[in-house]
Amino acid sequence: MNAVRFEHVSKRFGALAVLNDVSFEIPQGQAFCLLGRSGTGKSVTLRHIIGLVQPDSGKVFVEEQDIGALSRRNLGEVRTHLGFLFQNAALFDSMSVGDNVAFPMRRHTKWSDRDIRDRAAKKLADVGLETAYDKMPADLSGGMKKRAGLARAIATEPPLLFLDEPSAGLDPISSKRLDDLMLELRRRTGAAVVLVSHELPSLFAIADDGIFLDADSKQPIAHGSPRALLDASSHPTVRAFLTREEPPGAVGASPTQAERTPLRSSLASTPVTDDDTASP
Repeated sequence: MNAVRFEHVSKRFGALAVLNDVSFEIPQGQAFCLLGRSGTGKSVTLRHIIGLVQPDSGKVFVEEQDIGALSRRNLGEVRTHLGFLFQNAALFDSMSVGDNVAFPMRRHTKWSDRDIRDRAAKKLADVGLETAYDKMPADLSGGMKKRAGLARAIATEPPLLFLDEPSAGLDPISSKRLDDLMLELRRRTGAAVVLVSHELPSLFAIADDGIFLDADSKQPIAHGSPRALLDASSHPTVRAFLTREEPPGAVGASPTQAERTPLRSSLASTPVTDDDTASP
């Protein structure tokens, strides 16, 4: 069964084309990356999967359900199967770090308070924040907030996990630890992972497959694992991205407004519930 399927999805915001006839599949259990320079529609693609954005044409399926055809209640039910790590962590400032991690368990499970607290503590330990349970988000560094956000995303071990720039702002050791945690989680739970990242070590370590979105055509111009694309792709933009070299005659891409807006702002800085509205 596919965790996610795009069928000929196109999307514009006013006069700005973002996606043009994009199709791909993510089988259950696969780690799939969205590659491309800034402004190529990666975050917009994530918003389509979550149901925050509807395609102008085409369809998006999550666990074989057409997201665009679901009622708000049924969309909310699908979202309980998803875990999110936002670009800026999006922790609740008024809750302790431990309560942030416990939040999705309290909202979506019937586990006892003791079990929830123990599980939240375990998830924080998994990301190297053993002593942070009773701290407030304001007491954490940016990298620590990102790790706390990851602990919250995996708290219920959802079957589909979205990671939007998970390693941004982390030192190499912390980044490697998160990569290893993602690999272990996939082995244990069979979760599918959708990853947006510019961190090449993480992409090479985690991703089984992926697409490279092109700023000009608004379509995928390469399909395969990052390592396979590095070895075999002859496209100058793809090779430049994966080797950190500027392609001949390249002009720097400017992020679109849709790409500049972090995924967290579309979700009002809170975990997704059936009360969220679908808006760009």
